[in-house]
Amino acid sequence: MTRCPPVPRAHDYLYYLLYTEADGIFPSTGFVCVIMSNKDFNIAIVGGGLCGLAAAVPLFKAGLNVKVFENAPGFGEVGAGVGLGPNSIRALDALGVLSAVVARSEQAEPTMRVFNFVSGYEGHEEVFDYQTTNPTNVGLGIYRPAFLDALISLLDPSVTEFSKHCISITTSDTGKHIIHFADRSTYEADLVIGTDGIKSVTRGYVVGNENQPLKYTHTAAYRALVPYKDLLDAGLKTDLVTRPQCFIGLDRHVITFPIQGNKTINIVAFVADHDTPWTPELPPPWVNPSSQSELKNYYKEFGSDVMIILDHMKVPSKWSVHAFHPPLESFVKDGVVLVGDAAHPMLPHLGAGVGQGFEDVLVLTHLLTHPQTKKANLSHVLAQYNKVRPPRANSVLHGSTRAGEIYDSFHPTAKNDVETTAKLLNEIWEPVWNYDLKKDLEKCVGALEEQGVFAKEA
Repeated sequence: MTRCPPVPRAHDYLYYLLYTEADGIFPSTGFVCVIMSNKDFNIAIVGGGLCGLAAAVPLFKAGLNVKVFENAPGFGEVGAGVGLGPNSIRALDALGVLSAVVARSEQAEPTMRVFNFVSGYEGHEEVFDYQTTNPTNVGLGIYRPAFLDALISLLDPSVTEFSKHCISITTSDTGKHIIHFADRSTYEADLVIGTDGIKSVTRGYVVGNENQPLKYTHTAAYRALVPYKDLLDAGLKTDLVTRPQCFIGLDRHVITFPIQGNKTINIVAFVADHDTPWTPELPPPWVNPSSQSELKNYYKEFGSDVMIILDHMKVPSKWSVHAFHPPLESFVKDGVVLVGDAAHPMLPHLGAGVGQGFEDVLVLTHLLTHPQTKKANLSHVLAQYNKVRPPRANSVLHGSTRAGEIYDSFHPTAKNDVETTAKLLNEIWEPVWNYDLKKDLEKCVGALEEQGVFAKEA
């Protein structure tokens, strides 16, 4: 570990990383350091996925007492591709982890352009080409295990414990939270961060096990990873590496984006029933092996390039997609705070679910590493997180639902044609990608100063 450079103002480590450049682009410093902390509280993170580890890194670097509890016996070696939009890139940069992530992506830097929308039907005419107004609106496609490896490399192994399945959370007489695990062990923490995903146990503490709004969306997502060379050899004409593609049609759409240095294409084919209202969550499992014939039967009216793609999804996995309805109004109760899919599981149609998790992590870790945050004022600090994150994340949640409806209403001669669809698509991305995270961080700290919780800086 290296010694941290001096912070030029009486503020926290993350703030220094965020705003040392006047242009507002979040700089990656590239250094890994741990600074001493005088914090009088400890933190438990339940869930060692992308958001859990992304939260652990800045807390660990800042010297806080943090522990990650992961249900699995180890970090997985299998997984799908993860698409990171511009807001995700900025949040990861601010958290000080982007350089490590890019290094394992087999890309020199984030360069992935925004989605191009084409007709799923024969001819595959372009429906909409999103023209971003911000030159920094670039993304990155990465294999999920590579992403996890990048984050793991920034943590001491002692931070994480495996095979720790959280079954409940209670509160002790001293006010500490007690995490109960399936192996009958327990752990006490002043603050519990729930990053345990869509089937979150920590969410039960926040909203109650009987009040969870998780619904089955009547959407299936068929996923596979396919070598790009195989698709080209089969006669594919659409370019799948220069930019992500979305082939749209009635109640169906297919998205593709490249990973592993453009050698592999991450493919997700969606099938939705938009006429059926969302219903209570399905019994597990939500991910099952499927058949190529089942998938192709749904897409038999689509064009040749889509069929070539589906022909190479030999054994797709079928995901029963769930989301919140209605969304949670609060992500916090006492010293338990929800992050990512534990707080706001959404449809994936803006590719923004994990990005909202990273935004959660940025705001939360920024506040927790502030030099004036201590055990006595944790409730006030968490209240500020709870003021800014639910409105933002839930706005993206609603937008993701709307995006799927737009994609699945396209048809050249029925419902929404090219002109109508292009008009509807034109404005759905800007609010996601160009949100001012810096403003939220300043708002939180400013409110704490106005309340007298933090002393105002000179």
